[in-house]
Amino acid sequence: MNAETLNALLKISLVIFMAGNLLDMGLRLKLGTALVGLRNMRFVSFSLLWCFVLGPAVAWGITQVIPLEPPYAMGLILIGLAPCAPFLPAMVDRARGDLGYTASFMLLASVGMVAYMPLAVPLLVQGLSVSAWVVAKPLLAVVLVPLVIGMVTLRRAPGFAARAQPVVKKITGLVTIIMLVLCLVVYGEAFIGSAGSYATLAQVIFYCAVTAGSYMLAFGLPQNRRSVLALGVCTRNLGAAFAPLFAVAGIDERAIVMVALGVPLQTIAAVVAARVFGSRAEAAGA
Repeated sequence: MNAETLNALLKISLVIFMAGNLLDMGLRLKLGTALVGLRNMRFVSFSLLWCFVLGPAVAWGITQVIPLEPPYAMGLILIGLAPCAPFLPAMVDRARGDLGYTASFMLLASVGMVAYMPLAVPLLVQGLSVSAWVVAKPLLAVVLVPLVIGMVTLRRAPGFAARAQPVVKKITGLVTIIMLVLCLVVYGEAFIGSAGSYATLAQVIFYCAVTAGSYMLAFGLPQNRRSVLALGVCTRNLGAAFAPLFAVAGIDERAIVMVALGVPLQTIAAVVAARVFGSRAEAAGA
């Protein structure tokens, strides 16, 4: 199988990965439940601040302090612009957090990201010459549309949504594995090359900084909602971070590798954070 075919398969798997994750999210995301948290202005303010101001600022600041090569810096900033992984509810459940507010955070982060990234990417990501519309198109197609379809299906046909969601989750999980394998096949040498860079260190610092910062500085929020906020900004929607890289030709493969490294790193960070928050909730008698 030649390189062109492998690249095409990788892009197809990425589209299915993104759309499948957001469809899965939509099939579980009850609008009524999400709106409860969105009426809490303190929670909404902290969420918007960390998702779209402080999170990207931390990523950008790391690129100014750590001598990352430009493609790795590009990947880190894209990660910083894409909050909230679809597996957030599982982490919040481990942390004994507020699952109702988790729905609010996921809706806010997903819709906000679609509106924010097309404006922020051309301004913040050096070396990526794209227009706002080029960034917006894949986000609308594989983030917002599947999310809305899932939510509408859940509202109109809850029985069908309940049956479809596990199937969508399994298919998406399988495609995720295929996508990661294809990444290793296509960009294997670049992955090996990243071992001698500061790419992993930069991401570890990012996840630690945004998780600890958002948790400790969420003044006035109860512990179970602070954990939602912290885990929401700790986890990243890597499909959305990939989207601008695959939207243009000639991207340095090291930027793609940087985003792909986020899969294991953010998972480890989220699991550790959820365990810590869960222990605190237990100690507080939550």
